[in-house]
Amino acid sequence: MGVLDNFPKSQGYLLNHHIAELPRALFARYDAGGRPGTDEAGRRAFGMWAQLRLSLGDNGGHEHPEEVLRLVHEVAGGDISWTFEDTRSLWEIADALSSCGHTRHAELYRIPLAAIATLGYPERRQILGDAPPWHPAHRSPSRAALRKDLERVLTEPPQHGPAGVVRSLVWDGDPLARAMAGKYAPRLAHSAVLPLLKHWCKAKANRPSEPWLAKVRTLLTDDGVAVLREILSRVATHRESREPGGRVFLARHTALPLRGMLWTCEVIDAPWVSTLLGDIAINCGIGRNGTGGAAVCRNERLANAALNVLAKRGGLDTVGVLARVRAKLRRPALLAKASDALDAVAVQEGLSHEQLVDRTVPAFGLGPDGVREERAGECVVRLDVDGPVLRFVNASGRVVKSAPQSIRKDPVLADLKATLKDLKRTQAAERLRLEQMLIVERELSWQEVEQYFFDHPVTGPYTRALIWRLPEGFAGLPVRSGGGWALAGTSGASVRPVADTPVRLWHPIQESAEGVRGWRDHLLERGIRQPFKQAFREVYLLTPAEERTRTHSDRFKGHFVRYGQAKALLEQRGWTGLSIGHWDYECGGDVGAAAKTLAGWQASWGMRVASDPHQDAWGTASCAATDAIRFRRADLPDDTPLTEVPPLVLSELLRDADLAVGVGSLGLDQQAAAGHDGYWQSYGFGELSETARTRHDALARLLPRLKIADRVELTDRFLRVRGQLRTYRIHLGSGNILMSRTTPTCASSPATTAPPHWCSCRSRRTAACCRSSCRRRSCWRTTPGSVIPASSASSSPPRPDAFEGEGVVPTADDDP
Repeated sequence: MGVLDNFPKSQGYLLNHHIAELPRALFARYDAGGRPGTDEAGRRAFGMWAQLRLSLGDNGGHEHPEEVLRLVHEVAGGDISWTFEDTRSLWEIADALSSCGHTRHAELYRIPLAAIATLGYPERRQILGDAPPWHPAHRSPSRAALRKDLERVLTEPPQHGPAGVVRSLVWDGDPLARAMAGKYAPRLAHSAVLPLLKHWCKAKANRPSEPWLAKVRTLLTDDGVAVLREILSRVATHRESREPGGRVFLARHTALPLRGMLWTCEVIDAPWVSTLLGDIAINCGIGRNGTGGAAVCRNERLANAALNVLAKRGGLDTVGVLARVRAKLRRPALLAKASDALDAVAVQEGLSHEQLVDRTVPAFGLGPDGVREERAGECVVRLDVDGPVLRFVNASGRVVKSAPQSIRKDPVLADLKATLKDLKRTQAAERLRLEQMLIVERELSWQEVEQYFFDHPVTGPYTRALIWRLPEGFAGLPVRSGGGWALAGTSGASVRPVADTPVRLWHPIQESAEGVRGWRDHLLERGIRQPFKQAFREVYLLTPAEERTRTHSDRFKGHFVRYGQAKALLEQRGWTGLSIGHWDYECGGDVGAAAKTLAGWQASWGMRVASDPHQDAWGTASCAATDAIRFRRADLPDDTPLTEVPPLVLSELLRDADLAVGVGSLGLDQQAAAGHDGYWQSYGFGELSETARTRHDALARLLPRLKIADRVELTDRFLRVRGQLRTYRIHLGSGNILMSRTTPTCASSPATTAPPHWCSCRSRRTAACCRSSCRRRSCWRTTPGSVIPASSASSSPPRPDAFEGEGVVPTADDDP
């Protein structure tokens, strides 16, 4: 039997699939006792055949015949011109035999080590880094046994300079590693920093040990801190890149020293550390490509390391950072870690972590009016929370939008720009936090609201635009009153609660329809812009149909949505567990459910695959069909009647479903997808959803105030706009547009009435004029009742090539 026949059967996939074009004919000749000639191809084949002969070792691969060992030594010491593919095949064979129990690693890897030494260093690193983390080679003791040999073939010679020194440690598997071996190489390879870099590359445990941290303290220098900060700042904004092995965020050999850098932050006492750790935790903890998915994050190890260091630092300066992390991440393990860190600080301060966050929202040096001024040279730079934005007052006292040339390199301006970025992130986190307070009906004392919300320069502009409710039912907007705050209702009456009065955000589901209308009119009259939908928030009340179905709601059943978009929005709003695709149909891989827990209640929204597996390449679904939404108590397994679900909980969970359908529905597409014509027509022009009804209500109040009020008309489902050439009917739910037009008059002959033709070059001509003078032949086509979807609607007419056929242009009164 030949060497291929004796290769371990468990590793047969390697010879059949991974190693391409094996010289089987030459192997047969060598099995029969033949020897290679002088040609290089034959000699390389003979070397691979010798490597395969090691699979014939006695005693389970622990011993080999002397003849085989002499052959291996002969090939390893010979002068063979190995190619990249041959060398990779040799390593794969050696790794496969090692995973099968062959223990004579010195002989097993003798030929692969000799072959890889003939290649360039980038090729060496690629071959040794090609095996995925789950490959047996990464769990085999062979790599540890050959550590010195591997270091020898991977360590670049001194003449390669600082770049070679750094590449030998961090490799070059992604742009960040290449930057470390490029821009930062002279600093990292400096004698004051290089021992620290080597120590960072040993960060292989889950957490740093005390001896590891103790050595960091002895090695850390000012230069090391400076380069660490710069590199970690790049990690906070790093994105995926395409590498030879596929799309990569951070290569394994890059992530190792980066984790060591994060651990080192534990011993650095500087104000920038907490903010930078939070940025890294968010960037590494969100989903691939920044999707925010809960199932997969960019690099969980680095996100964990950043959160662990934040938790160990503790203190009030970490609270705002941890709150921002918790608002952005979706992965349950990371969320739990951030919450535990907040709870630990809260226990130290004797507060709940919600109260802790209230008290630690950074003010960024802003005054009570939301403005901070700093002098830079002869100019004054203003940081304004309204925007937020930087404004500049030059030496002559004039306000300009861009920084004068004289201060563009001023450190004061650089500091304010960094503060502006932090302010924007904090504002986004505060909007999310306030909306969450509305949803969970969090109750606070009036004294807390005045001190930590109304008077805060960052949170204040948001909270002062929101409606607050007292226990007896009175609701109002915050207004100044006698050095403090009071609540003013729509009628003008105001109430000033005492310090310990409980107060919470007003929700429209707790108000009558007349009261909601009154608040909407009041906000529009005063021009108040709320940070999120409160007065105009959609409300979903229990319907008779849902009372009949008892334990589930069919309100959002039967929709066809773009799965990726719908899933991303649901995960952003806290839904988890949804994963469907064309895999494992027998075990239900084509069906799944998204779940969300709110105030002790859990909703489960079923979905199933509704797209063609060949178009999706048998992977994740591109289209999903929605099913019923079921409700149950979070601590009970069985579904609960909808009549027992609190109205606010029911409304908010159904609102999430409506938003997901409104964003991802196939009814928003330019054309109906194959097999979905009926759904496209019904959604694109059918009855309005609750979101669309709210839009209708807002437009009914806004349109009379516009200059074009005489050209618009609001019907039950459409907004009709009369333009110069066309009349548009815009569906308030999908945004799809129906068009009709009045008959234009020829520009060259005003008295001539044109037949039903319109020139898409925007010239008002008759058909004859177009055919004689317009070179765009597409302009000659007619435009019967065409539909423009919301995604492509604009003030310009639709593309002529989208119109088909000829006929009478429908009037604006025609039904869709």
